[in-house]
Amino acid sequence: MKRLHVHVSVAEIQHSVAFYSALFAAQPTMVKSDYAKWMLDDPRVNFAISTRGREPGLDHLGIQVENTDELHEVYARLRDAGGNVIEQGQTTCCYAKSEKSWIDDPAGIAWETFHTTGENTIYGDGTGENRARVAHEKESACCAPQVAPKQAAACCNP
Repeated sequence: MKRLHVHVSVAEIQHSVAFYSALFAAQPTMVKSDYAKWMLDDPRVNFAISTRGREPGLDHLGIQVENTDELHEVYARLRDAGGNVIEQGQTTCCYAKSEKSWIDDPAGIAWETFHTTGENTIYGDGTGENRARVAHEKESACCAPQVAPKQAAACCNP
């Protein structure tokens, strides 16, 4: 059975752990000095936070699978979706050993597909994901059209 994965970058772990623990009415399944994770069943989601992102906010989304057959099924979906699939393969990231691939959706949000095969004592470097992100950020920084700031809605003005 697959599980939605959401990773949010935060400025401060302890405050964020307290907030999300109250929101989910559950304590994290893993807490480190720079990372925390909740493996929730209602809704079925792997929700993680860390101080390792670039800016606080949504870092990436993903689909976590439970076995190799499901991983190959999701990899086929990535190829069907189109775009540049970054096959990271076996890696260590977020205190876990995993096999994973990445793709950016049309809005530029990174999606990770992965099968976790064990725990690890270090966070890991996320090398494949970082290379893909750095290339995407450089491309978008020099080539993306500038967007005018949104005006606040009338209902939101004081």
